[in-house]
Amino acid sequence: MSSLFSEFTLNSPRGPLTLSNRAVIAPMCQYSAHDGLANDWHLTHWTNLLNSGASMFIIEATAVTARGRITPQCLGLWDDATAAALDDRLNRARRLAPATPVCIQLAHAGRKASSAVPWEGGQLLDATHQGWQPEAPSALAHLPNEAAPDEISTQGLKDIQTAFVQAAQRADAMGIDAVELHAAHGYLLHEFLSPLANARTDSYGGNFEGRIRFPLEVFQAVRAVFKGALGMRISASDWVEGGWSPEETADFALRLKAAGADFVHISSAGVSPLQKIAVGPEYQVPFAKLVKQKTGLPTIAVGLITDPHQANDIVARGDADLVALARAFLYKPRWVWEAAAALGGKVNASPQYWRCLPREAQSIFGDVRIGMR
Repeated sequence: MSSLFSEFTLNSPRGPLTLSNRAVIAPMCQYSAHDGLANDWHLTHWTNLLNSGASMFIIEATAVTARGRITPQCLGLWDDATAAALDDRLNRARRLAPATPVCIQLAHAGRKASSAVPWEGGQLLDATHQGWQPEAPSALAHLPNEAAPDEISTQGLKDIQTAFVQAAQRADAMGIDAVELHAAHGYLLHEFLSPLANARTDSYGGNFEGRIRFPLEVFQAVRAVFKGALGMRISASDWVEGGWSPEETADFALRLKAAGADFVHISSAGVSPLQKIAVGPEYQVPFAKLVKQKTGLPTIAVGLITDPHQANDIVARGDADLVALARAFLYKPRWVWEAAAALGGKVNASPQYWRCLPREAQSIFGDVRIGMR
């Protein structure tokens, strides 16, 4: 059996969560909600991805407050209405697909909130264009031509922490298996970690200990109420001199492990327009390898991993335990089926699809016998 199609278990206080293979669907913002409410776009999108053969599906960045949305069209989980809409669409999607563990990424956009959707430019929006005033660790704008966000008060930090906790409780109540806290890509928790965005002079800024304090407190508070698999997505490097570093990421991951983390998901960048990224195949995998070696935590690698043999090699080398893909699944929703055919793996699939495979790939569904009329 190939490494990519071996099982992997995430252990949590609730018990083991066994994944049938090592391919995970990374969270992908759809910018398709209205007032934070999931709708039939999400039903269709999620049903499609749950039929992909991936071992776990991570729902897109889901805002824990309305003010914490990236755009006015972002998905939310901040009250009964957003919870009911998400629960309805997700459970309908799950009934239309093979049993697949679901994770949700809980997020707050910080100073990158109140933005236009990417296909409309992504710029900050003012009140006349459905925008609002963003909030952040410090009153530092992301771009030089943007207005500064509000600096979050100590009470504001408590309120945001409570919002993360309540969103995790709502996710738990609807049967979601895992939660990933978003501390990557320049959003709020990453902004606290990075000295490029965090200029606070209180106990939540300054040195490494101060900058990790709020993200760690949020993690600990969520861990206290959510007993399923819990992890964090971290930008391992700002790709800017003097910014957050891979070594700090590994040290922070050690603190997360001590606080009860079940996994870490290693990405990079997003906090500064000055970033200079050495983009290429597997360009973030060395960061995942460093974190895995230093912490022993189950680690997810992501970023320009597109070929089944490439993904298999990452797992076989021990650089990461799981491999996440995002846009590749939009382009090829059955990417895992193709990987199984290439690597000799097997996947679960809805019987309505059993007859679709070319003859040379039919073994990926196991010992399936299909009668014809």
